[in-house]
Order: sequence, then C-alpha cells, then structure tokens
Amino acid sequence: MALPAPIQTFIDAQADAAPGDYRDLRAVIFNGTLKRSPERSQTDGLLAIARGLMERVGVRVDEVRTVDHEIPPGVWPDMTTQGYAGDDFPAIYRDLVVPADIIVLAGPIWLGDQSSMTRKIIERLYAYSGEVNAQGQWSYYGKVGGAVTTGNEDGGKHVSAQILYALQHIGLSVPPQSDAYWVGEAGPGPSYLDPEAGGERNAWTTRNTVFMTWNLLHLARLLKDAGGIPAYGNDTRDWNLDQPGHPNPEYRGGL
Repeated sequence: MALPAPIQTFIDAQADAAPGDYRDLRAVIFNGTLKRSPERSQTDGLLAIARGLMERVGVRVDEVRTVDHEIPPGVWPDMTTQGYAGDDFPAIYRDLVVPADIIVLAGPIWLGDQSSMTRKIIERLYAYSGEVNAQGQWSYYGKVGGAVTTGNEDGGKHVSAQILYALQHIGLSVPPQSDAYWVGEAGPGPSYLDPEAGGERNAWTTRNTVFMTWNLLHLARLLKDAGGIPAYGNDTRDWNLDQPGHPNPEYRGGL
C-alpha cells in the first residue's frame, strides 16, 4: 500500500515549491525495529513519508536498521575497548552521524515504551556527547532531532518525550512538533502497514509526519546558514570539569 494519491500529490507539490534549497543537508535515520532485513518493518512504512519528502527536496538520507548491525550496548565510544569482540557504531558515527544535519530516531512501541534497539542508539549517541566542535561546544550542537514511532498500543507521546529529551540533552536542537506516531487500538491488532489498519490512510498521522519533516528541514537550514548555535556562553573550554575515567560521557570531554 501507499499514501492515497491526492495526499502524495500534495506532498510532492509542496516539496517542489519549497522556499529554500536543502540539497546540502544530510539526514540519518535510526530504525529501531526488532526485525532484521529484509523482513517488513511497520516503522519503515511510516518513515517512508519523512524519508520521501527529504529526498524529494534533495537531502541525502541514510537509514540504519540497528538490529542488522553489531552494536553492543554501552556508553563508551568504542565498546571493543570494554571487551566486546566487534562494534559497528564508531564507523556509523563517523560516516553518518558526524556529517548529518538531521538525526531521526524511530522505532516500535513494546510494553508501552521504546524498543531496546532505539534505547541502545540513544546510549551510543550519548557516548560521544563529551566530544567538542571547533567552537568548544558539544559535538551535537547545530544538529536537529526528531522522533517517529509506530505500534498498536498506547505510548506514542511517552516514547517521543523520552527520545526528544535525550536528543536535546546531548546537544541537538528540537524544532516545534518534531515527532510523529501511529498507534492503533489498544490490545492485539493490526499494525501501520496492515491493510485493515488504515495507517497510510490516516490523515492525522500523515499530516503530523509531514509537519515534523518540514520543521526539521527548516531548523536545519536556519542553523546551517547561521553557522550553528552561537558559542557565546556555552564554550566548554571555559569550564574545567574533566574526569577522563568517569563512565559518564559528559565528564570525558577533554575539557
């Protein structure tokens, strides 16, 4: 299934008439589904709206299905230093997160909360939050973040609150209405892409996903054009709180 043709046509027309140029922007999406590729992901179905709109305006979008990668849990940048045999996240961080202007965390709801894969990415992003940019700010300053959630239980707003708090805490900027979700009736039932669910025909969810995507694009454009967040008053080099051996990344920043 796909979005109803009139809605897709409207979204495409909006993108083609965009007031700005977004072709120099990059986005990375972490899909926290528990299903390995190529199994169908309900979350990927909703993400297709945001991803399609970003790509329509020229943004490079990279999507990581977390469960397909060897990413150990933990809050150190490279978990092989903590005894794990392998860790794909340092390369993902270097190649996709560092150059990204937009970071979207997405995933399903299980037991009323985010999936283990989504939480793991939050922890691994946090591991790098002690790094600083050339202005002495935390490394995520100047990036914007959003949240996309699917499920057939309640909990969409709770999951968004958890994700968006975490993203802003480590330094990302969160634009207005920066989350979108779809949840069906409480209890066992159809999911977003199931024909009987009507997820792709749900105008409320589609509208909010489009709003979220444009707000991410607008704020990313503003920040990039402004050279990021002004550094006055938030230069970490003015504060000596360094504790290199501390397990909390905020104390491992080499201040």
